[in-house]
Amino acid sequence: MSSRYIVITGGPGAGKTTLIDSLRRAGHACVDEAGRQIIQDQLSIGGQALHTGDSRLFAEVMLSWEIRSYRQASRHPGPVFFDRGIPDLVGYHLLLGQPVPAHVTAAARLFRYHHRVFVAPPWPRIYTTDSERDQDFAEAVRTHDAVVAAYTQLGYELHTLPRSDVASRVTFIRRHTAAIDHGATGRPV
Repeated sequence: MSSRYIVITGGPGAGKTTLIDSLRRAGHACVDEAGRQIIQDQLSIGGQALHTGDSRLFAEVMLSWEIRSYRQASRHPGPVFFDRGIPDLVGYHLLLGQPVPAHVTAAARLFRYHHRVFVAPPWPRIYTTDSERDQDFAEAVRTHDAVVAAYTQLGYELHTLPRSDVASRVTFIRRHTAAIDHGATGRPV
């Protein structure tokens, strides 16, 4: 388990990536969401590992990507912020109404993050679709509910981000992660 690895999760279109980008601009190590990057790659090559294509293959590719990202994050001293984490794959299977494969549960139990997980709630005011995010708002809410259930089942402490501007969300995260080891950066979260 790495108590330096901090997850920001929730449904699509809730402001996670904007928040991650803000933390990155402030000099923090950040890990981008696997799903969006995989969708971009799969669309560019005509692949089927997509939520709208072969959802099981999509889940497997995301799991591999998330495990690799988790391992690569060890290169960074201090806190590392993740746009989603391995437990999101448990939530993805719940969203699909599929049994969670044993290896996905095993990965979520083996590769642990900081016990505090930040959840971006569904927020109709900022929700939009784009070339990678084609879910409607109702599916975004169901995704949120599924990932909240997954992280809860796995014993994480969930903190709902305020529906506010990015700077306020960063302040909220800093307040709840102040005690995390800052490593060689010497930079507080």
